[in-house]
Amino acid sequence: MKIAIIGAGNLGLSIAKGILNSNGATSMYLTKRNTASISEYEKYGNVTVTEDNREAVAKSDILIFAVQPGHFASLLDSIKDLLTDNHVIISTITGFEIYKIEALIGKENYIIRSMPNTAISVGESMTCICSNEKGKKRIDLAKAIFNRMGHSMQIPEAQMQAATVICASGIAFWMRLIRATTQGAIQLGFDAKEAQELAMHTCNGAAKLLIESGNHPEEEIDRVTTPMGCTIQGLNEMEHQGLSSSLIQGIVASYDKITEFKKK
Repeated sequence: MKIAIIGAGNLGLSIAKGILNSNGATSMYLTKRNTASISEYEKYGNVTVTEDNREAVAKSDILIFAVQPGHFASLLDSIKDLLTDNHVIISTITGFEIYKIEALIGKENYIIRSMPNTAISVGESMTCICSNEKGKKRIDLAKAIFNRMGHSMQIPEAQMQAATVICASGIAFWMRLIRATTQGAIQLGFDAKEAQELAMHTCNGAAKLLIESGNHPEEEIDRVTTPMGCTIQGLNEMEHQGLSSSLIQGIVASYDKITEFKKK
């Protein structure tokens, strides 16, 4: 695949690393206004670093845009005359809807929106993907790219805001739960480094249990709760204190806020 990443900032470089480390590109262009900070990527041999977005578009088939929202419209306008039926446009720009992209470059293009999260930098992103009508023919291609950096899911564009809360904001929610578990472990006598190690790897194991088994969380909970045992005692106390309800309320509050932004 001939790939261009237009806007090689933190997210763009994370995507580039995921693709390059899995040998997912025959050639790659990385563009940035100041190329000095990314020149080291040319060591891969099949990577070209440039300030010239038009050159990158002309010599690539898959165009992944990772620029600031305020720059996206002018950027599309500057390269739209170069677009052909070979190009697949993949936008990672939050809040920039497909109809806006179509208005700038036309409905006849393969247009895909993707919403990765920060775990993409370690190859564990949960990335949600949607497309315009023509872009449906290239959804599997986009999923193949993002599956190299974690897991992807196709959803309707109307659910992209909700996905942002669950997957992007969700990283912060899970970090806070890990922090709370760490603090609890410290209170029980572990030092801070040990406590965080225990919390991180236990969280990772819980997620992998569900991924590998396909079970509902309650099925796995039942495996570790015994009558009158310490686990059910702790779970019930957490529920009495509002663990599940506070998480749900926090998720809904985040969604209300992102919906408020959209209305402005």
